[in-house]
Amino acid sequence: MSAPDATPPALSVVICSRDGAAGVERCLGSLDAQRATHRLQVIVVDDGSSDHTSDVARRAGATLVRHDVGRGLAASRNDGIRRAEAEIVAFLDDDCEAAPDWAERLLAAFAPGVAGAGGEVRPAGATGYMLGFLSRNNPLAPLEAALGRSASLPYRLGLYLRDQLAIESPGGRRPVNALVGANMAFRRSVLEAVGLFDERFTFGAEELDLCWRVTARYPELELVVDPSIVVTHHFRPGLRDGLRRARSYGRGTARLYRKWPRMRPTVYPWPLVALALALAALRDRRWAPAAAAWPLLAYPRAVRHAARDRAGAPLLDAYVRLGEEHLTNIGFAAGAWEFRDLQPEAL
Repeated sequence: MSAPDATPPALSVVICSRDGAAGVERCLGSLDAQRATHRLQVIVVDDGSSDHTSDVARRAGATLVRHDVGRGLAASRNDGIRRAEAEIVAFLDDDCEAAPDWAERLLAAFAPGVAGAGGEVRPAGATGYMLGFLSRNNPLAPLEAALGRSASLPYRLGLYLRDQLAIESPGGRRPVNALVGANMAFRRSVLEAVGLFDERFTFGAEELDLCWRVTARYPELELVVDPSIVVTHHFRPGLRDGLRRARSYGRGTARLYRKWPRMRPTVYPWPLVALALALAALRDRRWAPAAAAWPLLAYPRAVRHAARDRAGAPLLDAYVRLGEEHLTNIGFAAGAWEFRDLQPEAL
């Protein structure tokens, strides 16, 4: 993975994993195939795995950091940063593969005035409905810059409704509000200045918290996304993993809400309407058609995808989105109570 000479690396890549040996091996293979001539330092943080993740890292020649017990994603990333030798530190999930020109394009994104950069995360996995759903409703998209312009609830509701009407993602290199943890990089000096990742975030929203601290500390610097910086994310098959992930995101967002006073509660409205309609249908069957049709009205993107693709399967997206948002609300409610004593960010 690294040249034997003393030339400092241009890019340190941190991969954190817990029982993800097969994914780590695939990810390391994609880094070994990079077209960039820059020297890479690859760091694998084994967060208390019971499989052979550490053996995979050793065989590949990666720098290995091993935790005897699981400490969470934020703590693992921090230990990776502490072993980094390059000024630019990148992060990949253990179920990701980097495109052959990933490192080259990522380094090129760090123009003067850029604190962090990331790219596109393309869903992959078992063929079938869920892969199509993830492709149409990518959960690993960056938070766009518009989100940071106002914290008011009407403004954020407007952004949410606009997103429901859109079927194409924004394109081109652009500044963003926050990067995606599966494909992001920062200047190491910036990470050290803001205190690295908050290790109280064991999973979910830790990268949002870091990005917000970076832009609060360095308002003159940008976080940018370039869609040509591509990684492929291998999702677990099935609906259950998506619902689990949605609940975890809700819990992480609750921690953000407790930590950042300027943030408003993140509660999705449509599951509350769906619940009210379902309760009405239980009392009076005449409400049943409205309860059944509500998701298609609430998530028009599903209807637009179905019309564009001339297929019925995308219509199911509305019901899956409703389930995900419902689980996110549950996770947020549980997290808001769990983290009720968290002190606000001092920035």
